Amino acid sequence: MRDDAYTMTAWLAILIPLLVMVFALGMERLETRLRSGTVREDEVEDFLERARPDEVKALFRQGIGGALQMFRLRNLGKRGALGARRSRDRD
Repeated sequence: MRDDAYTMTAWLAILIPLLVMVFALGMERLETRLRSGTVREDEVEDFLERARPDEVKALFRQGIGGALQMFRLRNLGKRGALGARRSRDRD
């Protein structure tokens, strides 16, 4: 009977730290995924100040991620067109 108690204690002493480590590693992976999907406050403020109606509709349909993606694409298009105009004006 006494050997069973020592055996159980040994198994618990080995398994509990392993389970805690596995849990901690899993939570770290989850935190990494959540951190990469977050949106900065200044991006949201910029979006709310300059969003078009279709981008606001996308905010309600797709959430902030989809709406910001549309907003960024529109802004990249403006920057690309602006750069093309500047280079044309120089020539």
